[in-house]
Amino acid sequence: MTAIPQRRIGRDGPLTGVLSLGSWHTYDRMDFREAVTLVRTAVDAGISLFDVGVYGLPGSPPVFTDVLFSAMVRAAGLKRDDYLLSAKLWLEGYPEHDLRAQLDNALFRAGVEHADLVVLGDLRRDDTDLHQLVLDLDELRQAGLIRQWGVNNWSASTIRALHDFAAAENVPGPAIAQLKYSVSRRSIPDGEPFKKVFGELGVTLQSSDIFEGGVLLGKNSGARQVGRDPGGIRERIAASAPDLAKIAGDLGATAAQLCLAFTLTHPANTTTLFGATSTAQLEDNLGAVDLVERVGAHQLRELVEPFWADRESVDPEGP
Repeated sequence: MTAIPQRRIGRDGPLTGVLSLGSWHTYDRMDFREAVTLVRTAVDAGISLFDVGVYGLPGSPPVFTDVLFSAMVRAAGLKRDDYLLSAKLWLEGYPEHDLRAQLDNALFRAGVEHADLVVLGDLRRDDTDLHQLVLDLDELRQAGLIRQWGVNNWSASTIRALHDFAAAENVPGPAIAQLKYSVSRRSIPDGEPFKKVFGELGVTLQSSDIFEGGVLLGKNSGARQVGRDPGGIRERIAASAPDLAKIAGDLGATAAQLCLAFTLTHPANTTTLFGATSTAQLEDNLGAVDLVERVGAHQLRELVEPFWADRESVDPEGP
């Protein structure tokens, strides 16, 4: 199996595969042996970054995908330096509850001593002290608990503020921005504000929500939880799925491969995050790399232009 291309996280972070695996609503739906085979196959193919954030809200059923991941890597015979682990840190209780305790719990559940990357969840408060947040994150770095950090769906101006605070303190700033990016949701990562973030600050992109929770593939009837719907365009996205599948078929590809391939054409994209619930699905998705090479980035972007659903529907500055 030919290993997928590798790109760097941020300006000076480690190299990682252009595809990465998420765990939201995946491993807990799989046979354990199949899950072990999947993670071993992924690493052998050059996928090295695994997002194993702790998900779950008070009152909701407990979620154990991160705990399962710790057992999966052991059963697959993987050593800690065989993969990169990305954890989530949530700010809903910050600063009343410090980040260290939350991170300690996440690392304990995942069975590791450090996270190579932590991604901050949505910023929901206007009064968050970003300067102190940068210092708190660097304290975790100096303690050896994290290597790099980034943000999930934050605005371009807020990322710039984080970067400026970090520069003033002479500590590392945000390395990566995890953003919704797909053939349907393009306005924010492709917009001018983020072009400047990527070009001037050295922040790179991690594309996420690329299948719209399966909606873009015509696979979600509403039973599976999907992320937020900025711009209120999900119905338009669902309606576009048959036409997207037809274009993919004309290219000798699957709709999933076409969705993945599109994200790989973004010049700042370090890695594209997706979920898989079988080894066969993973192996099919790996074909996205070949699709870019066969068709070319420019042609791919032209072919999916009609599916750009959030044009004029969201502010390119971001949330």
